[in-house]
Amino acid sequence: MDAVLRAAAIYLALMVLFRISGRRSLGEMTSFDFVLLMIIGEATQQGLLGDDFSITNAILVIITLISMDIGFSLLKRRSKKIGKLIDGGPTIIVENGVYLRHRMHEARVEEDDIMQAARLAQGIETVDQIKFAIIERNGKISIIGH
Repeated sequence: MDAVLRAAAIYLALMVLFRISGRRSLGEMTSFDFVLLMIIGEATQQGLLGDDFSITNAILVIITLISMDIGFSLLKRRSKKIGKLIDGGPTIIVENGVYLRHRMHEARVEEDDIMQAARLAQGIETVDQIKFAIIERNGKISIIGH
């Protein structure tokens, strides 16, 4: 039972931390982000397994984590409010060629990130050519040109 409680606590803590850190951190991972994620994985291992490194305990932890993930996905399907709380919603960061800096700051997105997405998606060269730039729930930046 201790392993189940540990797994649930770590799962919830990581969900909250990743939610606070912003969607960009998961949507467009840099080398630094990837290394950080690996370190977080190693750091949480001790918290998940405690002093019991048995196969049984590891399987119990994995089952708990997968069950929690399935449970949250079912909750998200039943309630849009819970879905928005867990995953967030789309955020407009450019409107009619104007950067919405407050929203960009909250999402930890720079002008260069937006313009890179605009070039890759539609070959757009200037912000004036962007009608909307939207950070989607998965962290990707969608571009709608004029």
